[in-house]
Amino acid sequence: MRIQRPTYQRPEPPAPDGSPTRVAITLGDPNGIGPEVVLKSLHDPGLMPSMTPVLIGSAHVLRVHADVLGFSDLDIHIVEEVSEDVPHGDVAVLDVAEDPESPVMFGSVTADGGRLAMRAVERAVEACRAGTVDAMVTAPLSKDAIRQAGYDVPGHTEFIAEMTESPRPTMMMVAGGLRVGLVTSHVPLSEVPDAVTQEAILEKLRVIDASLRDDFAIEQPKIAVLGLNPHAGEGGAFGPEEEDIIAPALEAARQEGFRVEGPLPADGFFGTQLDADYDAALAMYHDQGLVPFKALAFDHGVNYTAGLPIVRTSPDHGTAYGISGKGMALPGSTRNALELAVAIARHRRQTAEPA
Repeated sequence: MRIQRPTYQRPEPPAPDGSPTRVAITLGDPNGIGPEVVLKSLHDPGLMPSMTPVLIGSAHVLRVHADVLGFSDLDIHIVEEVSEDVPHGDVAVLDVAEDPESPVMFGSVTADGGRLAMRAVERAVEACRAGTVDAMVTAPLSKDAIRQAGYDVPGHTEFIAEMTESPRPTMMMVAGGLRVGLVTSHVPLSEVPDAVTQEAILEKLRVIDASLRDDFAIEQPKIAVLGLNPHAGEGGAFGPEEEDIIAPALEAARQEGFRVEGPLPADGFFGTQLDADYDAALAMYHDQGLVPFKALAFDHGVNYTAGLPIVRTSPDHGTAYGISGKGMALPGSTRNALELAVAIARHRRQTAEPA
């Protein structure tokens, strides 16, 4: 039996309140495909009516990528602050580059590229916290490049969590009704068993349940929890974690009123499309959740960070240095990240307004 890729279902945001959602969009690593997929997404006329984008990065880098794509009609409106009034339909750019002509070295990992990418993320978070934008979308950056630039963080998620003082950020991959969260994310595989604790599982379930209710408008979420070991431990034959850690955590979650089932064997769960019966699945570690997700939804999946006071999404792919500067990158994931950010921001805004 051949498993079909899930058809992407566009989010259905609440009825517009007359004001387009302001979204900060970081351009990511200048040497990767980030600027390209952002530009291609913004050239989609179906997306612009719902949002006012504010790009954060380097105007020079954006022009270099635009020239490669043949987007000669790009009209950049450079702003000094995110809070400036930006005419709807214009492409506003907050230039945070130290060098006004930041070099673009397609396909190269550089400290300058990592530094520029992270400066953009920092300004986007500040704008979200100040309320001058409603959400942020981050184009891909290189973890190697940001390390070379002196940043001691594994990636976007952890950096944004530190800036927003969020102790429980949870990576959730989204493609329509397919949603996959992680107990551990950027953790070496050798350290995963020690990091999978009852409290860690319970905390992630709390965050995911709250996000499904508040951000996705699901009244009674149903969450599947995967096992850590092959065949979910096979009754202890392949490891004790399912019986000693995961099952007690799920019982505690049920006592708190959560609808959870598991631990379930990860291979059978995705292989037999059981994910269609749940609002989300919680995987124990990075590749357990992301390998099947990307196999099913690589060209349209979205990375959403639950557990933050701000709205942050990103495409589910990396810098793709191998095709950078060739005009080959597909923008579907970035476009969907923008749509999802708008939808969640509107949900939050409407639920926060007095009845």
